[in-house]
Amino acid sequence: MTHAPTSRPHPAALPVIATAQLMLVLDDTIANIALPAIADEFALAPAALPWVINAYVLLFGGLLLLGGKLGDVLGRRRVLVIGLAVFTAASAVAGLSWSGEALIAARAVQGLGAALAAPNLLALIATTFEEGPARNKALAVYGAMSGLGIIGGVLLGGLLASTLGWRSVFLINIPVGVALLLGTRMLGTTQPHRQRLDLPSAIVGTVGLIALVFAITQASELGWAAPLVLISGTVGIVLLLVFVIMQRTRTEPMLPLTVFHDLSRSASYLVVLFIGAGLMGTFYLLTLYFQNVAGMDQMMTGLAFLPFSFGVIIASVIGGKLVVERLPARLIAATGLVIAAGGLFWLATITPETTYFPHIAIALFLAALGLGGAFVVLTLTAVRDLPVRTAGIGSSLVNSAQQIGAALGLAIFTAVSAAASAMDTHGDTRTAIAAGYGTAFGIAAALMLVGAIIVAVGVRTPRPQAHQ
Repeated sequence: MTHAPTSRPHPAALPVIATAQLMLVLDDTIANIALPAIADEFALAPAALPWVINAYVLLFGGLLLLGGKLGDVLGRRRVLVIGLAVFTAASAVAGLSWSGEALIAARAVQGLGAALAAPNLLALIATTFEEGPARNKALAVYGAMSGLGIIGGVLLGGLLASTLGWRSVFLINIPVGVALLLGTRMLGTTQPHRQRLDLPSAIVGTVGLIALVFAITQASELGWAAPLVLISGTVGIVLLLVFVIMQRTRTEPMLPLTVFHDLSRSASYLVVLFIGAGLMGTFYLLTLYFQNVAGMDQMMTGLAFLPFSFGVIIASVIGGKLVVERLPARLIAATGLVIAAGGLFWLATITPETTYFPHIAIALFLAALGLGGAFVVLTLTAVRDLPVRTAGIGSSLVNSAQQIGAALGLAIFTAVSAAASAMDTHGDTRTAIAAGYGTAFGIAAALMLVGAIIVAVGVRTPRPQAHQ
């Protein structure tokens, strides 16, 4: 970004940003293991239970653009504080909820708080740390938290739900959130920019994005041809097209379309969407495989994802270091996507008899290593050289791509695995289910190869200026 920090960042700045990102991403998955206990206590119907997850994802993904724009207009630290306060308060209500409806409503408000906080966390990295090694390190840590949050949600959720009860899954956010609110004092301030907040555009864009994400999340349950999915998807697409038209005619647009004029940035956003689909799709399908085919319990399922966590951590460190060492970003990201495709193709061969080690463990590690490395590098290319007045909205697009990609990955891979399982009539139920998961992994691997081609052709990011 075309902004240089005016002072040395506080030593606590990066830990505060990283912990906040981890907390927000954890809540994408931390409630999954607690769902059976929640359903028993509130007698939630099977159709209502997924909304404990979807309410958070919908509001988080749908309001990210608005959260980024508010950060540009009102000041990023200020909006971050508001977002963390809303998230923490909603976590308390969720943990103390008295009915299923109250819990779902609290989860939606959690998503609102996350949407206000997340894009401004990434923007604060770019405006707090100087371009070069310091910013690359910060982005590597940020990327690691995004990956670890998905897996950490299962590990922590299983531990808390099995020892302290399902309410602790949400109540744990209260002390963490309070500590983060105090820690935001260590972050640098950014001056609000005198811009008019275009509320009509904000409403049209937000409702359009929520409608599209709603269609994606419901497609995995109802099918792509269901009337509700078709109507909400059509409404979402139409509203987003209207939103684009509105941005072309506004003197101060909510989303300056100049953000997409840079080919490298646009390619990065698109492939981050692919990575979000690959990360969440791999996590979801393997969770089902471990429990429905391999017969693992909840705690063992969480532990089985440890190679994924190791892969994300190593990838974040190596990815940031390779950028510092002046290797082209497109080379690092494309290589990472090819490695991820290899791991996913290996997972595509799973059967009920497949051993966890070395087959699944190594394949899972390779997938995480490739996806994590590519994500770190593409996050860097997506926010590089953005004007400071559009830093928040540009950064929110990275989070939007990741969240929408996750929802899209869940919908597509679930539908593919179910269809493939139904077509397999040569074995028993477990064999058919495993075959369906394998087909979905094969498609995910092909998607990563397409992403590698897009990166190789489209990303033309200059090397870090500190080394030029």
